[in-house]
Amino acid sequence: MVIKGAEADVEFDEDNGIVIKKRLPKRYRIKQLDDIIRRERTKIEAKIMADARKVGVPTPIILDITYDTIKMELINGVTLKEVIDERLIERVGEHVGKMHKRGIVHGDLTTANMIYSSEEDVIYLIDFGLSRYDEEMEGRGVDIHVLFQMLHIYDNYDKLEESFIKGYKKVFDKAEEVLDRVKKIEKRGRYKHE
Repeated sequence: MVIKGAEADVEFDEDNGIVIKKRLPKRYRIKQLDDIIRRERTKIEAKIMADARKVGVPTPIILDITYDTIKMELINGVTLKEVIDERLIERVGEHVGKMHKRGIVHGDLTTANMIYSSEEDVIYLIDFGLSRYDEEMEGRGVDIHVLFQMLHIYDNYDKLEESFIKGYKKVFDKAEEVLDRVKKIEKRGRYKHE
């Protein structure tokens, strides 16, 4: 099965238990520049995934990397959005806290980019295509703001947010600063819509 995305095609080889993510060339860019951009983004994505693993955040294991392709293990499970509860989102808070402490911003922090393996009772973070190294409160705040916006589709979103915050504060000593920034980001968003 292949999922076509704006930046990459993702192929799932279930027989061999692997996922192949291939960054697509952009025809509107000069070929040499396009090659450099795809090479750098692929390298950074793989490095960030490996760094996140080092600090205790479950991510797929990278099996191979070329200039535009990452081959990684296939995680068996369901997206967190299908099984989300307060216990699981608290663990997500811990994962995000560990990443933010290491200076990693995911960039697309949604429950669709989290796989829950009930067999292992582990939540894996996936799709680091927009991730970056960022020590600023704004980047961290936007990461959490994106997640909180997505949580509003659930009836118990306030309890889910509380549970996330509990996990986040457990592992990240600058959590209060980041959460204050999240509130400011939310206010900016509200003003735009009024």
